[in-house]
Parts: sequence; C-alpha cells; structure tokens
Amino acid sequence: MRLHGKAMLAGGLLAALLPFACPAGDGVIGNHSPEERAYAQPHSPSRSSGVWYEIFVRAWYDTDGDGTGDLKGVTAKLDYLQSLGVDGIWLMPINPSPSYHGYDVTDYRRINPQYGTLADFHQLIDAAHERGIRVIMDLVVNHTSDRHPWFLAARDPGDPHHNWYTWAGPHAQLRATSATGGPAWHALGRQHYLGTFTGAMPDLHFDTPAVREAIDDVGRYWLAQGVDGFRLDAAQHVYYDFAAQADDPAVLRKNLQWWRSFHQAMKQADPDVYLVGEVTREQPAELEPWFGPLDAVFDFPLATQLVASAREERPGALNALLQRLAHAIPTGQDAPFLSNHDQERVMSQLHGNVQHMRMAAAMLLTLPGQPFIYYGEELGMRGTKPDPDLREPMRWHRAAHGPGESRWKRFSAGDGPGVSVDAQQGDAHSLLAWYRMLIGWRHELPVLREGALRVPGIANPSLAGWELDGDGADVLVLHNLSGKPQTLELADTLARFGRLRLASTPDAHLAGGRLHLPPYATVVLQ
Repeated sequence: MRLHGKAMLAGGLLAALLPFACPAGDGVIGNHSPEERAYAQPHSPSRSSGVWYEIFVRAWYDTDGDGTGDLKGVTAKLDYLQSLGVDGIWLMPINPSPSYHGYDVTDYRRINPQYGTLADFHQLIDAAHERGIRVIMDLVVNHTSDRHPWFLAARDPGDPHHNWYTWAGPHAQLRATSATGGPAWHALGRQHYLGTFTGAMPDLHFDTPAVREAIDDVGRYWLAQGVDGFRLDAAQHVYYDFAAQADDPAVLRKNLQWWRSFHQAMKQADPDVYLVGEVTREQPAELEPWFGPLDAVFDFPLATQLVASAREERPGALNALLQRLAHAIPTGQDAPFLSNHDQERVMSQLHGNVQHMRMAAAMLLTLPGQPFIYYGEELGMRGTKPDPDLREPMRWHRAAHGPGESRWKRFSAGDGPGVSVDAQQGDAHSLLAWYRMLIGWRHELPVLREGALRVPGIANPSLAGWELDGDGADVLVLHNLSGKPQTLELADTLARFGRLRLASTPDAHLAGGRLHLPPYATVVLQ
C-alpha cells in the first residue's frame, strides 16, 4: 500500500506567486520583476489556489527521445507547474489503448507502455505530492475498447461477460441514433451491441452487478496507488445512450444513482477523494442535480459565456449565469474552465486577440470554485478541429521540436516562437506572467476561491463584476472588458469597498469613491 497523497501534501512546498499588491487604503500597485517573485517559498498547503491543469501526456514532454510524451516528462516539468501556482493536475487517459487519445481502454489496471511504467507513475505521484500538487486521472468507464478482454469474452453469448455489455433484443430499433449523434447499435455477426460513441467503444451495462463491482474495484485500485481522485469521462452517458433519452428524468435518475454509489465507495476508500464529472449540457439547470452525487461538474454553459463576454467586450448573459451559480451550486464546488481537449482552443475562439484572452483568463481565475486550465492555454496556444489539432505538443521552445518536445504530430495552428515557455518565462508582460499573477491572487486571497458569490447591479455595460464574501473578507472583483478606460462611482452598497487590494495594472486608481479602470484591467477591492 502506498503512502496516500494527503499525508504527503502536509509537508510539501507549494509555489506562491507574489501578486501585484496595493498598500492599505487608496493607492496604486507596485510592480515586481520575475526575478523578485518568490516562486518556491514554502507555505501552508491551506494557502492553495484551487486551480487544476489538464495534461495530455502524449503531447506534454518526452524524456526518452521516442517523440511521445511520457510520465517521466510530467515529473520533469512539475517545477514549471509549481511556478504557475496550480494545486492539481488532471492526466488524460494513461491506461493501455489502441488509440492515440486513450478513451478506449483495454486494461484498467495498467499504464500505457508508451507512457512508462507503474513505477514511473508512483514517482510522479510522490514528486507531485512533495510539491503540494494533487493528481487526478481520467476514468473512462462508460465504455471500454472493443479490444478489451471483457468485450472479447462477451462476444460469446454463453460467457458471463456477455451481460457486461448491452446487446440488441428482438424489438430493438437498430437504426436508432445515439446520444452523441451517430449510430447507437453496431453489428457483430448476427448480434448488435450498444456503442454510444463509436463501434470501437462498446458501452458497459451498469445494471449488471458484476460491472458495478468491477468499476468500484478499479477506482479503489488507483486510489491505493496514490491518486487523489478522478475526472469522470462521459458521466451522463452511463445510462443516457439514445438521442431520444435527452430529457428523460428516469435516465437522469439512474445516472445519479450510479454515481452516488460510486462516490460513496470511493469516499470509503479515501475520504478526501475528488470526483469531477464531464456532463456536457448547455443549460445551467441541467447541471444542478449532479452536485452531491459528484464533488464537481465541469461548467460548460459558463465556459461558453466567459469566452463570449471576453470576445464581445461586455458581460451579456454572464450576470444571469452567475446569479444561478450563486444560488444553485454549493460554494466553491463549481469547476469552471474556458476550453478542453474536445473544444476549439480559447485563443482560436478569440481570433488571436491577446487582450481578450487576458480578460477571459481574468474572469475565470477570479471566480470561486476549482477552475481548470488546458495545457498551453497559459501561452496562448491555438487549435481548431479536428480533435488531434486540439491536442498538439506543448510548446516549450521557441523553435518547434526542441529538446524534450513531443513529436506525436505536426503543428497545425501556425503559432510563432513567441507562443512558448522559453519566450514567455522571463517576460513580465507575457500571457504566462498574467496567468501566474492571477493564480497568485488566489493564493493570497482565499475568498477568491471559496467566497460566497453575489452579483451587484453595475450599469456600465463594459464592466463585469461580482462580490465574494468569506471568513473575514468581503471583496469586489471588477473587470474592464473593453479597450477604453472606464470610471465607476462606488455608491450605495458598493461604497464600503474603499481599498484597492489587487490590480492587474499600476494605472488602476481608487480615490474618493471613484474607481478608474484602464482598458482590459482587473481589480479586487476590499
């Protein structure tokens, strides 16, 4: 049995980026060069950022020269992640799989040999925990690969594993559309099996007790290896298989019952386990039932609106979404993000506008909850469909394919040498420095990640803002989404915010109850 991560975290180091801070009372900020910032000062793990970072191992960093990123490469770049200030990493699938992406697993208890060994995984877990960084892994259990031994055995109707999958009965509509838009049923000789995504991904049948027991055992196995939790792939599709079931309350109820059971089993194995689910729904109300059965759910509606607000330079429907966030989701449990491995990268959605990218990041990282960053987002990497082009190698060097850089595919986005860690690492004005600053704010002010959210009425259509109330702290976050300076009179209930605590630019100024916000600026008032 491995020493669990929570015990190791207590003695770890967590990188603390010193934010641009204002003195007490009215005033302007002081700038700090990268050399003056203490990126590795030890502090209590309770001073966390709550920020997660999604990594596609194949695209991250290659330590053995075969062109494929590996687990040792993740370990090798933990100092970079620590300097960014993140608290945790999400590893996209690391189990054996016939595909490049890994979302069709052939063995739930092994490591993809292209990525390394179980010993390499243990080394990564230990090194991450020493730095105060948690690790969650993708758990892909709605379906297996059609090459998984379970499915190979299930092809025989007389084998016990046959009932581990769903097979068409005599009255099945074999031309039915799946919940993801393709064919639901796939032929295998005279039989047809259910595959919500593709025929290469047959769906497990969760009404079979042996399947539930097996998946619980898989979760317990990886917790015993030291992982801190799971990102649950396709969480809603365990029972949502057909397009016709989109709004079926019975299907939703069965999904929630299963995940509640799984959650309870994982909590028994590790009381601190973190489960965040992928529930790709467009309406906010459709996410609300998932809180409780899971610890968090990715907030797809909010992601869409944050990017739209940054692009259009006005809040739009953001206030309404935040009102719902304030009333319907437990404080601190939302999982906001901007994009992930299935979506057009943020910088591409924003047509390469760096100022809009900065504002999208500023809104994301000043909201409560546990936000997720997709690797390379902090550099401004671009990417559009098809999916492989969303998952291109992380840009470490100015020159493409420098030492350690993955070569799993060619670059398609056309990013120049400036979109790289080498180019931005020492630049105090880079997008990378902007992300470090914002994450550093979350370290300094716990209310930014844990505060109760309120949305005040702000008439200026260029400003987005919200209040956060926590233990001993009450702050007002304001963003000037536009390219023009804005002035806000802090009247009525906002008059109590008389101190400029944090600002993204030294030109922001608060005096006599009037706040001056330069273009594309963010401030935190106390």
